[in-house]
Amino acid sequence: MAAEVIYGDQLALSLREEMKEEVTLLKEQGIIPKLVVVLIGDDPASKSYVSGKQKAADFIGIDSELITLDDTTSEQALLELIEQLNNDSRVNGILVQLPLPDQINEQAIIEAIDPEKDVDGFHPISIGRMLTQQETFLPCTPYGILTMLQSKNIEIAGKHAVIIGRSNIVGKPVGQLLLNEHATVSYCHSRTKNLKEITQQGDILIVAVGREEMIDASYIKPEAVVIDVGVNRTKEGKLTGDVDFESAKTVASYITPVPKGVGPMTITMLMKNTIKAAKNHNTKK
Repeated sequence: MAAEVIYGDQLALSLREEMKEEVTLLKEQGIIPKLVVVLIGDDPASKSYVSGKQKAADFIGIDSELITLDDTTSEQALLELIEQLNNDSRVNGILVQLPLPDQINEQAIIEAIDPEKDVDGFHPISIGRMLTQQETFLPCTPYGILTMLQSKNIEIAGKHAVIIGRSNIVGKPVGQLLLNEHATVSYCHSRTKNLKEITQQGDILIVAVGREEMIDASYIKPEAVVIDVGVNRTKEGKLTGDVDFESAKTVASYITPVPKGVGPMTITMLMKNTIKAAKNHNTKK
């Protein structure tokens, strides 16, 4: 029996409809959620991501501002801009689109953002709060993955979750979120020995390595839930994931596609975090 496909684009649209209603009510109370996105340079992928974020914000009714800077911008100039945004009471969320040019220290920029406006969920304070299960902004892609699992009432507690990939943006935090939900978590990466033996034990398999169709059915435990975070472009220009979808769906119970899977959920959770930041800011006035 073929796996049930979890379409992130459909879930994202449903959540955005709910957020649209919430923002309408907030505006009636004089609360206007505002997100500022800073884009440096003209990387096509970054431009595409930013465009998707702006479209989502427009649909929901979030005030979205895009600040574009030249790729020769200095780290100091960017830090000064972030300080201005931190001090602007109208701004609820600040997102600096990654990756950054070589002359700018990525971590220094992430740490410069006010944790109360860190809607990307990358600040060490946000990560620390997530680790200790305090209220915080969750990183958007892991938050989206968790929401997708919950949307299908997939049991997490007591299950073995295997993560392939250990990035700070996806791999590490998604494992922590699943641990917080009482899963047993294994992390795999480029130096993992006997990878297939480990992935075949996973009740939930999350793949985030950036290697085109690396994982096929032979890596997957029968009836496992497979979440594909990868976005790769084939020589023919087709978008594909880290999982061989056609092969994997013959053994998995649930699977996410690429495109129309995790990607739309990442942007949706960014919007959710921005609304949360606006409500938090208003509560503290």
